[in-house]
Amino acid sequence: MSKESYVERITPQDENFSRWYTDVVRGAELADYAPVRGCIVVRPHGYAIWENIQGGLDARFKETGVQNAYFPMLIPESIFAKEAEHIEGFAPEVPWVTHAGGEELQERLGIRPSSETIIGTMFAKWVESYRDLPLLINQWCSVMRWEKATYPFLRTSEFLWQEGHTCHRDEEEARKRAEMMIEVYRDFIEETLAIPVAVGLKSESEKFAGAIDTFTVEALMQDGRALQAGTSHYLGDGFAEVLGIEYLDEDGHLKPVHQTSWGVSHRLIGGLIMVHGDNRGLVLPPAIAPVQVVVVPIYRDDTRDAVLGACEQLEQELADLRVHVDDREEHTPGWKFNEWELRGTPLRVELGPRDLENDQVMLVRRDTGDKTPIPRAELVTTASETLDAIQKDMYGKARKFREDNTHRAESVDELDALMKGERGFVLGGWCGSSECEAKIKAETGATIRCLPFGEHKYGSGTCLSCSKQNVPAVIFARAY
Repeated sequence: MSKESYVERITPQDENFSRWYTDVVRGAELADYAPVRGCIVVRPHGYAIWENIQGGLDARFKETGVQNAYFPMLIPESIFAKEAEHIEGFAPEVPWVTHAGGEELQERLGIRPSSETIIGTMFAKWVESYRDLPLLINQWCSVMRWEKATYPFLRTSEFLWQEGHTCHRDEEEARKRAEMMIEVYRDFIEETLAIPVAVGLKSESEKFAGAIDTFTVEALMQDGRALQAGTSHYLGDGFAEVLGIEYLDEDGHLKPVHQTSWGVSHRLIGGLIMVHGDNRGLVLPPAIAPVQVVVVPIYRDDTRDAVLGACEQLEQELADLRVHVDDREEHTPGWKFNEWELRGTPLRVELGPRDLENDQVMLVRRDTGDKTPIPRAELVTTASETLDAIQKDMYGKARKFREDNTHRAESVDELDALMKGERGFVLGGWCGSSECEAKIKAETGATIRCLPFGEHKYGSGTCLSCSKQNVPAVIFARAY
């Protein structure tokens, strides 16, 4: 394919959604496959998106009093094994280091799938009195889970994430923190990533290993499958009991702390692709886009200097935005248009000799493709207003998609038919028994994504499996 051909052919979504997704990941230069099983290399464009996610969330965490730290990636087996339910839940996914320095280790070291045990071990050294509480710690790192089937960003053997870990005096305080952090995630994902989510509680079989309760935010992708976008866990005092994290309370008694943990990963980038992308590639909300405005000069040899000079002025005028002038000589304007569309840049500014003569520029929206000539003097104001409109419109479009693809089922057969056809979020009754949950999953492939609460409650219904009346309506879906 020549450089002046279309930048990258993308498989249409309705032809093969999975192939479309990987075409976008690679074509938009978000990531590439690594020479390590199940791992990816996050390329600069993908990592710039992750940095913006990291920056936005980190600021929110710190507003709630959380501090960042860093803990070892290797966990001694004796520490990891202290919490039986935790190690049982992760055992199939944990890679083990058995040799180092040319010698066999006396004790295996697990590569962290999550850090509750190693962080809890340190907390036991740091917490002595009620005055040390609450202890609010977060770390940005990578973890490893030896997945059988992998998919770029969505499920990889190693992935980037953050994990927050906190200690509290009692259950009430810890639960408030766990609920606070799921709300932080909801706010960020909806306001910054323009992805609507349902907030709720995980079922017993779907909750985090070792948790009392797991809260979740669930998003719907364009192929009708759900994505768990973030979770927050109330851990109770179980980890504290086995790891010895206790404090001397005001009444003079030693008591175990109550803990939480919470995290999101770079699967949020996968969610961005699958919620907003189209057959031309990635579509990024302005709030998260590494480049919000790209300026593309259009010129002949005799107008080159005038056009490039005007583009440099535009770059200075738009300095309050994340702006880039694409002045590469080796590509035509048309090729650049295609490339920046593929990369998802929200707004394009085109400037050519005729625009100079008319003292105007051409604005092009990535989300709709609308092209609008505007007076050059109005560019700064119009660009900012247009980016705000794009952010709002992208959220509205995604929310409408979710509403249009949320169904109700009154039986396992109805749920199964939906899973084989339209998919989407399906509201159905569940009596709360693990037997009914397992039967529904076995017969339909759908899992309970959450027991929604707050504004996301959907009333009651009849259990899809046992027909028990007046049970809560939960969200079923097939998920990544």
